[in-house]
Amino acid sequence: MTWQQGYLPLGGLLPSALVAAIPLVILLGSLGLLRLKAHWAALLGLIAALGIAIAIYAMPIPLAAASALYGAAYGLFPIGWIVVGAIFVYDITVHTGRFAVLKSSITSLVQDRRIQTLLIAFSFGAFIEGAAGFGTPVAVSAAMLIGLGFRPLQAAALALIGNTAPVAFGAMGTPILALASVTGLPVLALSQMVGRQLLFFGLLIPFWLVWAMSGWKGTKEVWPACLVSGLSFALVQFLVSNTHGPWLVGIAAAIASLLSLVVLLRFWQPRRVWRFPGEEPANATLNLESARFSRKEQWGAWFPWVLLCLLVFTWGLPGVKDFLNSFSSISIEVPLLHQAVWKMPPVVAKPMVEDALFTFNWLSATGTSLLLTGVLAGLILKLKPRNLLVLFLGTLRRVRFSLLTIASMLALGFVTRYAGLETTLGLAFASTGVLFPFFSPILGWLGVALTGSDTSSNVLFGNLQQITAQQVGVSPLLAAAANSSGGVMGKMIDAQSIVVAGVATQQQGGEGSILRYVFFHSVALAVLVGIMVLLQAYVFPGMIP
Repeated sequence: MTWQQGYLPLGGLLPSALVAAIPLVILLGSLGLLRLKAHWAALLGLIAALGIAIAIYAMPIPLAAASALYGAAYGLFPIGWIVVGAIFVYDITVHTGRFAVLKSSITSLVQDRRIQTLLIAFSFGAFIEGAAGFGTPVAVSAAMLIGLGFRPLQAAALALIGNTAPVAFGAMGTPILALASVTGLPVLALSQMVGRQLLFFGLLIPFWLVWAMSGWKGTKEVWPACLVSGLSFALVQFLVSNTHGPWLVGIAAAIASLLSLVVLLRFWQPRRVWRFPGEEPANATLNLESARFSRKEQWGAWFPWVLLCLLVFTWGLPGVKDFLNSFSSISIEVPLLHQAVWKMPPVVAKPMVEDALFTFNWLSATGTSLLLTGVLAGLILKLKPRNLLVLFLGTLRRVRFSLLTIASMLALGFVTRYAGLETTLGLAFASTGVLFPFFSPILGWLGVALTGSDTSSNVLFGNLQQITAQQVGVSPLLAAAANSSGGVMGKMIDAQSIVVAGVATQQQGGEGSILRYVFFHSVALAVLVGIMVLLQAYVFPGMIP
């Protein structure tokens, strides 16, 4: 059985796009307005997507069902596997008391909550994003922030806002590599263009992050920290992306930002220590804690997280990943769905069959490196294997409903992708004519909001961006890169990331509050990227490689 996608099931683009948007409206509305629990919102969105795909887009029922099952499986592995691994590591550090020491270590360096946010949510999170991506930085950063005493909603939201600027170069440059593969554009040229689009935003995000939690007055008080953190990140991201390529951009920029901020704190501290409203000063307590823990104990508290960075980075290296995949990866053709759906013009130049391959790379998956981190750290911290097993089972129990939510979210995303609903929405954005450079990154934003991945958004809309740019008369390279640059701002509202943040901060059922917190920031930053790309298209075309 084969089936060709049709993108105008109601005859016109506008009515077709309005119908295609219904599952997304139901999902976000259920979360943000009706305040339903995330798994119920996801299931309602999935039911709507299946109904529209079958009844309006005429997708055969077996193909629709297969795409939903494929998405659910992908939600559990590798996404859900990452969540389980990250929370497992955090649970071990809490159980062994190492997180209390880590908290003392960080607060002895700086007590100000704004700078702690820069260190953890922006710089450290960017390193994890550059090495692994796929939800790992949100899970790790949010868990660390809540362990430091941040309130759950703030920890989740700040981790999401901080995880924006490095996303386009996440997981060793995977989004850019995927974009190059579907468009045929040179990898280095795409890397250069994205680096030039995100230069301003690498500098802006630390200021934006601090403003989101403390307002303008609070931001002005720590502007040196925001400037050092953002400027070092932005400059290194720009230089590496424009001279080397996409592979090490996120990691190099994150290390530069983290080290620069730590060095600054040796010579400068804010005049006023900012804390959350109602939070008691902790100077005396911190001094006692710092005196109580030896230097060896403090280094030992960092050990699980250093090990996590090393293993996640190692697992992300192409050579290591290829070696592990050579004897452990299993690729399964999804029954009924594989090469049964055809993408049609104008999305592609000529009809193209869609693959549906579920890759079970159990050893090279990022979640496996996180699980291994937990096991090794636990054994070195003198936990018995039985204790580790009990902790792991406890982690599974804690995230069981979140795993259901992630599976449902991805099922929804895969149905809209294979049925063509997402493409209808993309064509609506592509019909904006001379304003297309502004809407080009908005399309990437929408793609990430729907799929949960900058890589997936690039695969979904990369060709459409290129073809539309040629028709409008702007650079295809500019539009393709804008898909990835705009997509990073959609990362904070995609359902997958929100659920991961909810799990890490123990807010299962509170995903709607997280969405409402970050929605404005996501839209505002996406609009700024649109303005940037519009200027590059018509005012500063010399910025295009």
